[in-house]
Amino acid sequence: MKKIQWTNEDFQVFSIDGLDERMGALTTIVRPKFQLLGEYFTTYFSTKTGDEFFPHVAKHARRTINPPKDSWVAFAPYKRGYKALPHFQIGLWGTHLFIVVAVIYEAPQKAEMAERLLANLTLFDELTNDYVISGDHMSPNVIPLVEARPKQLQKLLQRLRDVKKGEFLVGRHLTIKQATALSADEFLTFAEETFDALLPIYNTIVGK
Repeated sequence: MKKIQWTNEDFQVFSIDGLDERMGALTTIVRPKFQLLGEYFTTYFSTKTGDEFFPHVAKHARRTINPPKDSWVAFAPYKRGYKALPHFQIGLWGTHLFIVVAVIYEAPQKAEMAERLLANLTLFDELTNDYVISGDHMSPNVIPLVEARPKQLQKLLQRLRDVKKGEFLVGRHLTIKQATALSADEFLTFAEETFDALLPIYNTIVGK
């Protein structure tokens, strides 16, 4: 795979004013990196899970006024989309890079998924203290897992189960400084280690 090195320019894209201007920068600067990651990690997930995975690079096609505040590549075992399924993501906000597994509100079976996680909360004890959780994929704000065990974690999973708009994300973040300090090989190792740790949670979500 062609080497991917994150730079300050990647994150500065989200400071560009104007929908067309920001989308142009996303398309030329960031999206090629997501496409490369999509090719690489599609093979990784297909091998690890035994299911055929497909990459989904965010197109932001429905936007007509507001420029996107974040962007990503998602991975799911369905060629036509990912939002209705538990999925993995690598993405950027203007402040950080994120690597997560997510269940968002479009998932029709999220109540059952939440129940599986609630019955296996000890899975989260296997994650190191630099992991974070969130209940909103449209917000950059997260809760450190080390602070969320067990009450906030349980509340977020209950909300995923009981509230139509409930969501759940867990993974790791890198600040701009951390992301740009990593070599291409170091970043791939970090991403693989993160996904390796998240796979048991994904398998529980999908009932494997």
